[in-house]
Amino acid sequence: MDLDLRKLRYFVAVAEHRQFGRAAQELFIAQPVLSRQIRAFEQELGCRLFTRTTRSVELTSAGEQLYQEAARITATVDTALRRVQEAALGERRLVVAFSPGLHVSEAIRAFTARHPDVGVDVLPLRWWEQDAPLRDGRAHVGLLRRPFDDTGLLTVPIGHETKVACLPVTHRLAGRHALTAADLDGEPILDARKRRTSSLDEKFELVASGQGIALVPLSVTGSYSRPDLVYLPVTDSLPVEICLAVPEEGLTGPGQDFLDIATATLRGTANEEPGPAHSRTARS
Repeated sequence: MDLDLRKLRYFVAVAEHRQFGRAAQELFIAQPVLSRQIRAFEQELGCRLFTRTTRSVELTSAGEQLYQEAARITATVDTALRRVQEAALGERRLVVAFSPGLHVSEAIRAFTARHPDVGVDVLPLRWWEQDAPLRDGRAHVGLLRRPFDDTGLLTVPIGHETKVACLPVTHRLAGRHALTAADLDGEPILDARKRRTSSLDEKFELVASGQGIALVPLSVTGSYSRPDLVYLPVTDSLPVEICLAVPEEGLTGPGQDFLDIATATLRGTANEEPGPAHSRTARS
């Protein structure tokens, strides 16, 4: 059978939102149309992709497998089309990916000052696929936090960052000034292995509603201050390494130059963490 890329993109939207209404809004189509397209896609594949109830949409085992494959397929197609268009226009472009809370603007400014002929795009990364865009061609360089699969990647350490516990203000531990790992024993932790979320907004909304707690990088908290959450340092948590990463086989031209410039520009600044006002609570 021929794979219908349009239906595949529809499937990905529903899989990420776990809700037909929000997926339809993102795709700018009517919800009944989206539902029909997904049913037709399931018939073409000969298997169910979603388990539907009146309140939720969950992926079946076949749907989970297709979701993992779909990210690679659509990324490869999008990258190929972009490169064809750039070649036709004679453009030189560099795509820089970055993990949530990290900032690459200073490095980009330094790079474009030396290479004004190279266009630079940025790609925000999702929690669970830090290294994937470097492998499928969506990005040339990444500013990432460990852990991630660094097989086939050249990595350059830039600095370290601590993680803090994000809790709802109603949590029994919310009044503390600091926590230890032992304090969090038995607490439901929201992470990609237990409950994948499509965005930080979704993760923090789940925390605020009492669905669990989250361990997040300190740099993220400054952008997500809200009155129903507190951020507390975990005194015995290990720091997380921040590094630049590029595919080993793609280390040429603009990618090599950006890596050199970004290393000189960002190394050391990644160790400068926000002060206590960011790491304590959002209630003040």
